Amino acid sequence: MSGGAMTKILVTGALGQIGSELVNELRRRYGRDNVLASDIRDDVGSAILESGPYKHLDCLNKKELIKTVQKFGVDTIYHLGAILSGVGELHPDLAWDVNMNGLKNILDTARDLKLTRVMVPSSIAVFGPTTPVDNTPQETLLRPTSMYGVTKVAGELLCEYYWIKYGVDVRGLRYPGLISYKTPPGGGTTDYAVAIYIDAIKHGKYECFVTEETMLPMMYMPDAIKAIIQLAEADGDKLRYRNAYNLAAFSFSAGELAASIRKHIHEFEVEYKPDYHQPIADSWPNSIDDTGAQKDWNWKPEYDLETMTVDMLTNLREMLGDEAKF
Repeated sequence: MSGGAMTKILVTGALGQIGSELVNELRRRYGRDNVLASDIRDDVGSAILESGPYKHLDCLNKKELIKTVQKFGVDTIYHLGAILSGVGELHPDLAWDVNMNGLKNILDTARDLKLTRVMVPSSIAVFGPTTPVDNTPQETLLRPTSMYGVTKVAGELLCEYYWIKYGVDVRGLRYPGLISYKTPPGGGTTDYAVAIYIDAIKHGKYECFVTEETMLPMMYMPDAIKAIIQLAEADGDKLRYRNAYNLAAFSFSAGELAASIRKHIHEFEVEYKPDYHQPIADSWPNSIDDTGAQKDWNWKPEYDLETMTVDMLTNLREMLGDEAKF
C-alpha cells in the first residue's frame, strides 16, 4: 500500500449498513484479529461480534477513542459512525454533534498519533437543489438543504484542512444510495430501495415514501465495499480529489425499481405516499459523473439494476425463510 501498509484497523459504526459488511471483508483481507469493530450498540448475536475483536466505543468520547487506538495499535481508521439523512432531519442537533464532533475527534486522534490513513465516507447529500442534477460534476456547487448534507460538506472541508495543514492522509468518496440485503434500513432517505424488496417478498406490496418519478443514483453494497477499500489501497500521489470522490454505479426511479421487481414477482403492487424524505430526495442529483474515480484509481462497478434485483431477491428469500410469501 502506498504510504505504508495497513496492519491494524479500527472501524467505527461497525454495526451499521456499510460497517457490517465492510468489517467482514477487511477481516477476510487483513486477518480477523487485525480489524477491531466498534459501535455504540452491542447487538446480541451479531456476526460482527462473533467474527473478531469488538469494542463498545462512542466516537464522541475522545479519551476512550485515543485509549482504544493506542491499546490496539491502530494505524488505519474507517470512520463510519454517523447519523443518516432521515434521522438527521428529525434530530438536527444530534446529527451535527455526532457527524462533526465525532469526525473531529477521529481526525485529531489520527494527527496526534500519526496514523497511516483515515477513510471517511461522504455522500451525494453534499449536493443541493442548485447543483446540476444530471451527470453531476466532481467539482460543482455544494449547497445542501438537509442537516446531513450540511455535515457532509463541512466534513469534506474539515478532512481537506487536516490533509493540507497536518498531513493526515484522509480519503473519502461520495456514496450514492446504498442497497443491501444483509442489514435493515437505518434511517436514510434511500432506505425505500431496501425496504421495497423486503415488503415485496413478505407482502407482495409496498408503501413508498417518495414519488414514482423520483430518480436517484444508487449502488449495490458489494460495489460500495469494493470502492472504499480500493480507494484506501490506491497510490496517494495519484489522488486529485483525495477526500471527496464522486462515485456512481447506476440511477433509477422508484417506479423503475418496482418494475424490476415486478419481473420476478408479477403481482407486486406499490402505493406512493411521499413524506418528509421527499424534499431531501428532490435536492439530490439524478446521476453522477465519477470520471475522476475511474481515472485516478480505476473505479468500475460490477452490478446494474437487474443483476442487483436478482441477487437481492434470492438472498432475502433465503434470509426471510417462512416470512417469504412471494
